[in-house]
Amino acid sequence: MNKNEVQDAIIITEALSAAAGKNRLFPVFLKIEELNLLLVGGGKVGLEKLNAIVQNAPDTSVWVVATEISTEIKSLASAHPNIILQERSFREDDLENKEVVIVHGPPGTGKTTTLIEAIVQLIRKGEKILVSAPSNTAVDNIAKGLLVAGVKILRAGNTSKTDELIFPHTPEGKLANSRQLKEIKELKIRAEQFRKMALKYKRSFGKAEREQRNLLFKEVKNIRAEIRKLQEYNEEKLYAEADVILGTPVGLYDEGINKINFHTLIIDEAGQCLEPLAWCIFPLAEKFVLAGDHLQLPPTVLSDEATRLGFTQSVLEISIKAIDEVYLLNTQYRMRQAIAGFSGNYFYNDLLLTAPHLLNQGSHITFIDTAGSGYYEIFGPDGVSLQNEGELNIVRQLIETESFVPSKTAFISPYSGQVTAAKEILPKQMRISTIDSFQGQEKETIIISLVRSNDESNIGFLKDYRRMNVAITRAKEQLFVIGDSATIGADAFYHSFLTYIEKNGKYRSVWEFEL
Repeated sequence: MNKNEVQDAIIITEALSAAAGKNRLFPVFLKIEELNLLLVGGGKVGLEKLNAIVQNAPDTSVWVVATEISTEIKSLASAHPNIILQERSFREDDLENKEVVIVHGPPGTGKTTTLIEAIVQLIRKGEKILVSAPSNTAVDNIAKGLLVAGVKILRAGNTSKTDELIFPHTPEGKLANSRQLKEIKELKIRAEQFRKMALKYKRSFGKAEREQRNLLFKEVKNIRAEIRKLQEYNEEKLYAEADVILGTPVGLYDEGINKINFHTLIIDEAGQCLEPLAWCIFPLAEKFVLAGDHLQLPPTVLSDEATRLGFTQSVLEISIKAIDEVYLLNTQYRMRQAIAGFSGNYFYNDLLLTAPHLLNQGSHITFIDTAGSGYYEIFGPDGVSLQNEGELNIVRQLIETESFVPSKTAFISPYSGQVTAAKEILPKQMRISTIDSFQGQEKETIIISLVRSNDESNIGFLKDYRRMNVAITRAKEQLFVIGDSATIGADAFYHSFLTYIEKNGKYRSVWEFEL
């Protein structure tokens, strides 16, 4: 590498983020020519150009993220506190000559952004890519990012479950109002006309009429065969023209695209993809990238029989035990350091770093303890899921006293009964959701209602600590957790969590509120 260059560098600045209208410093595919501060991934930034940036914007923090940084750049950074350096642990070249690669992306580490950049680089090398994820939402999410990057995509699968922004990039959407579709419509009209003519002949007709009827039905059959050929030809053409084809494992399998030669298959959210689903599409490619976090929510399995037979593990959870090529995305760009701290320590062995602009500015995490208040859990109207009316009373008061902006605030709970009750009393502008439905999302302020409060210290499926890992890593600025320490504190995980908040946040009592 030329000593005056940063290879594969991305220059990111606070000014650029503001211009992008975003709160996070990772607008990788945004290119603002007049600022001259960002190179779209894969470019080279010379020492001279970096010097010019510092001189032209001396008060702007410049963040250099690169796979390799020269000594000259490091020397410049030591003389200018504005320049922040970070070497990436994962680079696109890591995908070459390796059959299986795992990209482990903890919360807020820009996993999808990293995958999109990797896909762009692989396309530039002439590869055809297959992208999948276990849910339509996850598929559409990465599809949107690829469109912003200027990638030619084709979204396969059931169009009724596709995001309206992605629909124009499905086979059906691409062919809508096209010359080919008009031709097919005309053929369908002709076939229907011939079919109706044939049906006009009654049961008592002579030989000539019978022959005429058979000829008409034969013509209908021929026209339908022609329609099928046209549809297959048009779809094959669309698949051939696309650089990236996306869909859920089942959606891709149903498309019958096994004749296309894919160089690389990327499965996003592989931590929620069951192994049998992955095997539907593994045979379609030569190399594989599994991306996700097996320490967040596992796949949803409704069948007791499947659970009994051991089909509850994700393909990522199984693979990460057997494959050495695991790349941890070790810097999170979402939340304040205090919010990320507990998960970073408990789940990621203190390997998870926080981006420099997210260092603490005051207190960012609060636990509100309901112990001794009599705010016990109860069964909701359905008699199955739990509710805690007292915790909702605290939430309502919090919203009033803390002046939260409802559109930037979310209420989440592990129990659907509590979510149903919350929707009755909390502001409609707030996002109100179960923890499971909120995975992958974020808000400025998050309020978590743990619900469980009983004399037996029974915490139910709060025992699945991966669910709490998701819950406590959704907030960007402020995290409020409401619970009964007497119930949850007997559990070692929650005891550690409460101890962490006492040291790194605020610990408040229910008696500060109106009961």
